[in-house]
Parts: sequence; structure tokens; C-alpha cells
Amino acid sequence: MTDFHRNRLLASLTLIAGLGLLLALPFALRTGAEFFLPVTGALVIAIALVPMLEWLERRGIPSGLAAVSCVIMFLAAANVAVASILVPATEWFALLPDRIGQVRSNLAPLIQIYASIERFIDDTARLLARSPAKAPTTVAVETPNSLLDLVATSAPHALVQGFFAILLIYFFLAGWTRMRRRTIQSRSSFSSAMTTARVIQEMVDATSAYLGTITLINLAMGCAVAAAMWAVGMPTPLMWGGLVALLNYVPYLGPIAAALLLALGGLMTFADIWYAFLPAAIFIGIHLIEANAFTPMVVGKRLTINPLLILVALSYWGWVWGTTGALLAVPLLIILKTVLDAAGKPDIAGFLFDEGTLTAPTPSDPHA
Repeated sequence: MTDFHRNRLLASLTLIAGLGLLLALPFALRTGAEFFLPVTGALVIAIALVPMLEWLERRGIPSGLAAVSCVIMFLAAANVAVASILVPATEWFALLPDRIGQVRSNLAPLIQIYASIERFIDDTARLLARSPAKAPTTVAVETPNSLLDLVATSAPHALVQGFFAILLIYFFLAGWTRMRRRTIQSRSSFSSAMTTARVIQEMVDATSAYLGTITLINLAMGCAVAAAMWAVGMPTPLMWGGLVALLNYVPYLGPIAAALLLALGGLMTFADIWYAFLPAAIFIGIHLIEANAFTPMVVGKRLTINPLLILVALSYWGWVWGTTGALLAVPLLIILKTVLDAAGKPDIAGFLFDEGTLTAPTPSDPHA
């Protein structure tokens, strides 16, 4: 019985320490974002590139050369994506102050309806309160700074972090085969070595399969949106397709942001308000088809994740690291889920209730 109580005490202390670590971890990650963010992003990208690395190694290419090839292909794809989005986006951003008047005139009917409703509410409140309403507050909206100025001020720091991340990806890939072999061979038993090998392989397969499948789906949707934007006469259709493909990596929130940006772009381009909302409406239709028909058919049940876990992960990593954290939320969730499925998930409810930690008094207890 003494051993039982000792084990319960040690388990309780472990649970308390784990909860404390869980509460302190996001603050530590947020404070050390300059280090942890590029490291985490580089590791996720490197894990996604492992299947390509292994494919090249099976064809006799040395690990170092295979790693360089993977990094070059990733950088080429990333540069093409960034150039197709960033350069046109800079032009749109520069046009925004000049097109504010057109956006305001397009939204004038909606603004008038909102103003009428607001006046009705103010008049009703004034009659009920029998006191004059406060004067409306005037808010001065400053013209946003140039995107080029923003890039110029943040470029040196971003370049250092990007270079550090690229080096980390390369060294991770170059030493992947040796590191995996050493990790497996260091196990004390055959069953432990097999379990370690299986966990590593499942983590790589799940992460790379998710990122590869979602990338293909996002590219297909981006091409469809770009073709639709070209058909309706929207300027820079490739930028809108690339922006939609990028934002679709963030579940739920990304498509909403893409629809809002397309609505703003339409208001800046077209004079008719109904035609101005057509690009956003087309994207919403394409996204509904992709999310409800195409993606479930391609992804299937193997990569299906609980939507509640996705929302919690988005909220957690978005609060810790902002937009980049939201992009990394689902891959990190897949990695964590794969490891916990193999190692075993902590049964906190069973610890608290099954063994009598929080038990209600029985009816036979005279002190009940």
C-alpha cells in the first residue's frame, strides 16, 4: 500500500510539473520567437522534404548532394511563389490610397443603409434616455507606409533568419540517414528499435503526405481562381491565385481572409458594386467545392484531423507566432499526434477518477 501511495504521489507531482510546463511553454516560445520560429519552421520543411531526399539517395546520390538538391528545389519553388505574389501585391498596396475614393463610392449604398439604421438607433436611444446624444467621434485614418519601406527596414533581420533556416534544413537533410540509423541502433532492445523506427517513419509519412497533398490541392485551386479572375477581368490574376493558394494552408481563417482581400480588390477595380463582389463570390464557390467534395475525396480518412483540435492549434500557434504560427499549426499538430499515438497519450481523467484521487464519499460513510 505504501508503494501505491508513493507512486500516486510521484504521478501527481509529474502531472503538476507537466501542467506548469504546458502553461509556461507558449510564453517561452513567444519570447524566444527569433530563435524558435525559424528552427521550428525549418524542421517542418525538412521533414516534408525527407521523402524526396530518400528518393534521391535510393538512386545512388550522396546524402550531401541530395540535401543540396532538395534545398535548391525548395528555394526555387518558394522564390517563384513569393515573386508571383509579392511584386503585384506591392503595386496593389501603392494603389490603395488613390482607390479609397472608389471603394467608398462603391460602398456608398451599404454605408447609407448602415447610417440610416444607426440614426434610427440613436434617435430611439435619445427618446428613451431623454438626453442629447454625444457628438460623433472623428477618427483620423493615416495613409499606410510604403511596403517597400517596411521590407527595407525588416529585410536584414529576415535575411539572417532565412539564411539560418536554410542552413538548418540542409544539415538536417544531410545527416538524416545517419541520425535515424544511430537513433534506432541506440535502443536497448529489438522491440524498442522497431517502435522507434516505426514512429519516425509514421511522422515523416504523415507530415510529408499532408503537406504534399494540401500543396497540390492549393495549387489546383489557385490555378482555378487565377483563371476565373482572368475571365472576369481582374488585374494580376496570377497574384490572386497564388494568394489564395497560400492562405488556404491556414484552415478556416485563411479562406475568410482570401475572400475579404478579393472583395477589397474588386471594389478597387470595378465601379459596379455587384460586379465588384463577383471575384469574392467566385472564390467562395470554388472553395466550397474544394472543401466539401475535392479535398475529402483526395485526402480521405487517413489525414483527417478533428476540427476542434485544428481550431485549438490555430489559436495556440497563431497567438504564439502570428501568421507564421498559423501556417505551421496543422503540421505541428500532425507531428505531435503521431508521436503521442505511438508513445501513448496521458490518461488524466483515469488518473484523477479511476484510482480514487477525486472520489465522492460512499453512502456507508458516516461522515458523508
